[in-house]
Amino acid sequence: MEINLVEIIQKMGAAQIAVVGVLTLMALYSTAVFFERLWVFMRVRSASSRFAPIASKHLQRGDHAGLAKLGKEDGSNYLGTMLAGGLDVYLEACKDPSPDLSPIELARRELQRQADTINQRLRRGLTGVASVGSTAPFVGLLGTVLGIIEAFKMISASSSAGIGAVGAGIAEALIVTAYGLMIAIPAVFVFNTLSTRADAILLAIDKARGEASDYLEAHHTRTMKSVARSAGGIADAA
Repeated sequence: MEINLVEIIQKMGAAQIAVVGVLTLMALYSTAVFFERLWVFMRVRSASSRFAPIASKHLQRGDHAGLAKLGKEDGSNYLGTMLAGGLDVYLEACKDPSPDLSPIELARRELQRQADTINQRLRRGLTGVASVGSTAPFVGLLGTVLGIIEAFKMISASSSAGIGAVGAGIAEALIVTAYGLMIAIPAVFVFNTLSTRADAILLAIDKARGEASDYLEAHHTRTMKSVARSAGGIADAA
């Protein structure tokens, strides 16, 4: 039997057309998320690659305030955003120390909060794509069930009860399930691809977060030792 998609769509009932419409929207959503996320990941990698050597130079000079300001300039620079948040909290805590938490601990917590926020921003839309991959086959199956119901209604209304009377209707109904699978399979691929790329970026971000925490701790320790030595020298001179 030759399959004519235009003719099949024309013969579909309102419920089946609604199901096909929903599946089409799901396909468009997955496609939009795929290309939008690829663009975001490319921008994040590019911005972070440009920022990393500049950040290293600022840290070598001890220009924490300048680095924090620079990290806020580009919204796509997730590495800079994270470091800027941690440095701002650290510098503020050094000016106005908390009696409960050290500047290092406050900065470490802020770096973790920034990393969690970046995680959510990178994975935006992926939950929806996963839902498309898992539910599209069932949505398509719903359309098929509705089509089969219509086919059996044709049996009851027809004087002929042979398979030929409903075979074409059942075949047309199964097209909707095939359509659902055609949407679900690429959606699973899209989700896995985007998740892998997001994980790679998050791994680099997490490594940078740990290195920033270690740097601030070492810097703060050196600063405190220097202050202690200066205070001891003043006391000896007095």
